[in-house]
Amino acid sequence: MRSSFIEPKPRAQPVLSRGRASMRLAQSRALVARVSSALWPGAGLSQAQSVAVRMASSSTWEGTGLSQDDFMQRDECLVVDEQDRLLGTANKYDCHRFEAAKGQPCGRLHRAFSVFLFSPDGRLLLQQRAASKVTFPGVWTNTCCSHPLAGQAPDEVDLPAAVASGQVPGIKAAAVRKLQHELGIPPEQVPASSFSFLTRLHYCAADTATHGPAAEWGEHEVDYVLFVRPQQPVSLQPNPDEVDATRYVTLPELQSMMADPGLSWSPWFRILATQPAFLPAWWGDLEAALAPGGSRLSDWGTIHRVM
Repeated sequence: MRSSFIEPKPRAQPVLSRGRASMRLAQSRALVARVSSALWPGAGLSQAQSVAVRMASSSTWEGTGLSQDDFMQRDECLVVDEQDRLLGTANKYDCHRFEAAKGQPCGRLHRAFSVFLFSPDGRLLLQQRAASKVTFPGVWTNTCCSHPLAGQAPDEVDLPAAVASGQVPGIKAAAVRKLQHELGIPPEQVPASSFSFLTRLHYCAADTATHGPAAEWGEHEVDYVLFVRPQQPVSLQPNPDEVDATRYVTLPELQSMMADPGLSWSPWFRILATQPAFLPAWWGDLEAALAPGGSRLSDWGTIHRVM
């Protein structure tokens, strides 16, 4: 089967949404109860309420129309500890700054997700990150990599029970949102129910290739791995602010690309693609990996430490 490059096309910039105050208030009230009981059993409501309200009201965008700098300041990522327990939020800029002098040599640990989207005939869709990206620009990686955010509708904050059950509706909602934003894939072509959550990866990587040996930018994430294979080919309209190129590949084609010294790869994808127990094993038994309710390949309880 031939692989194909798909060059991004310019796309219209939709108007940002307005008047979401009432929705955020409702989210805040729901999250106050959930966070107070799940994160601080027995703690006073004021502490839980402070974090919950911030988690529910701080994210301010839908779709496109903002620059990379805008996203850095406005996107509120979900800060977690090494056990993936929610601690609060911080903006994307703060999470990705590696500043030893300020007490965060590896940024702030936060949740992320990596989508692996397969064509109906089993080829994996790759993307090359846009040259304008702040971290790891121009590198090849899996279909879509991003973060669940605070204050989104549908809610993107998954509490422990949702993770333990493998349902992770928040992570899946974030994946649907970003597939549309980065690649122009309509949400109806990738419904949240079609995603399979496989496992989590904890990794840390400074972007020394872009910013030098003392790089002040990098990634420090608990990364949720999602597989999806739509029944029909998806519509692609890559956002040039996010994606420089795309390509569908078979596993042998991917291995050939990764052997090419002229191509660069994201650190999270290189980890997943080169360790036999991860992508090679999942791709080798794709039907099992794609089972939305889980299979012998699912490992929801483990956070794989690859530092």
